[in-house]
This record gives sequence, C-alpha cells and structure tokens, in this order.
Amino acid sequence: MGEIVGAGLLAHVPTIVLPETERRKLNKGKEITLVTGLRQLREEVFEADDYDTVVVLDSHWATTVEFVVTAHQRRAGLFTSEELPRGMCRMPYDFPGDPELAHNIASFAGRHGTWITAIDDDYLPIYYATINLWKFLGEGLPGKRWVTIGVCQTGDTEDHLRLGRALADGIAATPGRRVLLIASGALSHTFWPLREIRDHEASDPAHIFTPEAREADCERIAWFKEGRHDKVLDTMDEFWKYKPEAKFFHYLMMAGALGEQACTARARQYGEYENSVGTGQVHLWFDRPADGWTGTGRPVTTAPHNPHRHS
Repeated sequence: MGEIVGAGLLAHVPTIVLPETERRKLNKGKEITLVTGLRQLREEVFEADDYDTVVVLDSHWATTVEFVVTAHQRRAGLFTSEELPRGMCRMPYDFPGDPELAHNIASFAGRHGTWITAIDDDYLPIYYATINLWKFLGEGLPGKRWVTIGVCQTGDTEDHLRLGRALADGIAATPGRRVLLIASGALSHTFWPLREIRDHEASDPAHIFTPEAREADCERIAWFKEGRHDKVLDTMDEFWKYKPEAKFFHYLMMAGALGEQACTARARQYGEYENSVGTGQVHLWFDRPADGWTGTGRPVTTAPHNPHRHS
C-alpha cells in the first residue's frame, strides 16, 4: 500500500531562479528568503531517502475538460518560459516519471465522479511551477520520480477536492510507494500594473497589493501552523476576494488528498512570507503527524462521490 509521507504549499516565483546578483539587485542587496528556505527544505526533507515520488499540483497548468496527470517514463529537455523568457531561458531538466502511479490515480476518477487522464506525450508542455521547484528540490537526486497534475479551469472547489481524493486512492493502490505532495502556487495573487510593477519588486510584504490581502494571507499561514485546515477550507469564499493563485486549487487538491477538514497537520515555515510584485508567497511544509493526517492513526480513506456532499 502506498502512502503520502509529506506535503507542502510552496512558492515557485521566477525570482528564485534568477542569478543571485540579480536577486539582490531587486531586493535592496539582500537575498530573498524564498531561496534560502528552499535550500533548507531540500536539506531537511528532499535529500532524505524516505520517499520515491514527488507529485506536483501545478497552478500554472490549466486544463479544460478533465484533469491530466503526467505518465512519462522520463521527462527531459530545455525549458523557456512564455511568460518571462528573459529570466527563465533554456533551463535544463531531466527526471524520471512514475507511470504506474499516474495510471493508478486516473483509475479512481469514476469512483469520485470526475475525469482524470494519464498522458505520456513527449511534447506535452511543462511549466515553471514544476520546473523551478524541481531545480531546487529534485535536481541532483536522480532516483526520485516527479509527476505533475494540472488544475482544471472549469472546475470548482468540489472538483479539485475530488481530484485530491482520487490522488490519495491512487497512491494507496500503488504498492510500497512513498509520496511527497507539492501544492505549487501563491496565496493572494494580484500583480501591480506594468507602469508601477518595478517599484514593487523587493520581497518586503509591504509591497503586497493591498493590506487586506496581506492580512488574509497571514491569517491563513497562522491557521496552517495550527493545523486548522478546516478553517482554511471553510473560508474559501472569503479568501477568493484576494484572488489566490489559480483560485487556490493547488492547495484544494492537496487538501483533498490529506483528509480535507479532518486534516490536522501543522505547517513548518521555511523562509519568510514575502512579496513578489504584489503577490503573497510562502513555503509551508507539512510533515505527516505521528497519528496520521487526520489524527486517527489510519491512512486517509476516501468515500465515493455522494451527490448530497458539497456542491
């Protein structure tokens, strides 16, 4: 039986892969702690040989009529971002995938009333919400498999929770697999307008787009540290006012896999809460509690879709 042994809500902003001299120039001579935080996370978690596969829930990859999970034997190539080719240009990547796990995840779509397709097309695009974190957390660890699942732009909260439930079942159905989940994306996510954006490139949270957005982010960071996933999930309507990246679907998929409101895992923060041109960014890592993700001592179990559950 496979199991989820760790999970994280991690920032992937382009700044982290710029040369250090450029990062410091943008940040008044200081290193951004999103970089030092990832380095510490790699040392403490990703360099430990206690997992097989990393599943990235990628807020930049938006599908339309189904969820898609990568099922390649291996992904390799050069990545240039369509969004910021000046800063993310011809970045090499090379890592094994996990086709068995991908197909097992897809096989549980019907049980949860959703649609998931496993795709192994060599020409399938890859996005920097996956690549940037692999560069810090996966590069140089050749035995570790990496798989990506995109958000679905026509889906809602319930759809992304269902994906998470199928993800948990697919992992459980893969014998011996030990998996880390990464919800790759931001908290509040409003950029400064182009003519103002260069005045807000420093990491100081004073540059978050509004004080209210900063306050909403900090409230949720505090809840995560208390293990109150229920509060985060129960207040999603309020949080959407501050336009979390991808409607926070990257986190909702992770939450669906970890037991949703029943999840009690407390966050450990790496680096500081920082600004990126108006958006709220943080690295939060959740170790699996000794008594399990939901405090029961048992693996997360998911129920088939119930039409009377959340709409």
